[in-house]
Amino acid sequence: MRPLSARSVVASTLLGTLPPRLPGHLLVAFAHEFGIAAGTTRVALSRMVERGELARDDDGTYELRGPLLERQRRQEAGLAPITRPWNGDWEIHVVRTGRRGSGDRAALRRAARRLGLRERRDGVWLRPDNLDPARLPNERATLARQADRFFGAPAEGIDPRGLAAEIFDLDAWASAADELGAAIDEMIVAFDDDPDAPLAAGFVLAAEVLRHLVADPLLPPRLCPAGWPAPRLRAAYRDYDAAYRQRLSAFFRSRSRLTR
Repeated sequence: MRPLSARSVVASTLLGTLPPRLPGHLLVAFAHEFGIAAGTTRVALSRMVERGELARDDDGTYELRGPLLERQRRQEAGLAPITRPWNGDWEIHVVRTGRRGSGDRAALRRAARRLGLRERRDGVWLRPDNLDPARLPNERATLARQADRFFGAPAEGIDPRGLAAEIFDLDAWASAADELGAAIDEMIVAFDDDPDAPLAAGFVLAAEVLRHLVADPLLPPRLCPAGWPAPRLRAAYRDYDAAYRQRLSAFFRSRSRLTR
C-alpha cells in the first residue's frame, strides 16, 4: 500500500463521514493505523484549518470546509447520480476566442471535467445531454465565463456510440471498474476471515472505488457498451461501504472509551 500523508488520511476520513465532522483525537487515532505519528497528524490538522479546509470547534471537533466540502458533495453525487431521459441531444461548450491566462485555462478544464464533459478538440467540450442542468453551480459558472453553450445532435453518419467511446475511453474505465469490483470481493472475504484485520487497506480501497465512481461518465444506457459495470460497482460499493463503516464506527467507539 502506498504511504499516505496525514492530510490525505484526515481529508479522506472526513470525506467519507456524514456529517463530515469528527473529534480530533479520533482522527489522530485513525491516522496511527497508517503509521502516522500523533504529532504529525496534529500539525496537519492545524495547517488544514489555516488553509480553510477544516474548521475547529472549541470542543476539538474538526469539520470540512471550502473545497473539501465541495468535493464531498461531488462524491455524494457520484454515488447517487441524477440523470434524465436522453433525447439524442448533446451539450456542447465552445471556448471563446481571445487570450486567457493559464489559471483560467486550468480552472475551465477542472470545471468541465467535473461536469462530465470531455474535450473533442481544442476548445470544444461536450457530452450527452442527460444530466441535471443545475448540477455543480460553481463549475457551471466557471465554464460560462469562458465558453458559450449549445445543444445539438450529431449529423447523420456520426455514430453517437462511437463518439462517446472515443471521448470517454470507456474500455479503460470498465476495465478498472472490474478490477475494483474484484478487489472489493477479496477485501470482504479478508474481513470475514479476520474481524480484527487492520482498517488501513480497506480504507484505501474504499477511497479508490469512490474516486472511480465519481469519474463515471454517466452515459445514457443506449450509449453504454454491453455489460457496462458501473451499476454493479456502485451496488458493490454501497454494500462494502456499509460493512466498512460498521468496522470504523467500532474502532472510533473503542478509542473514545480509551480517552475517557
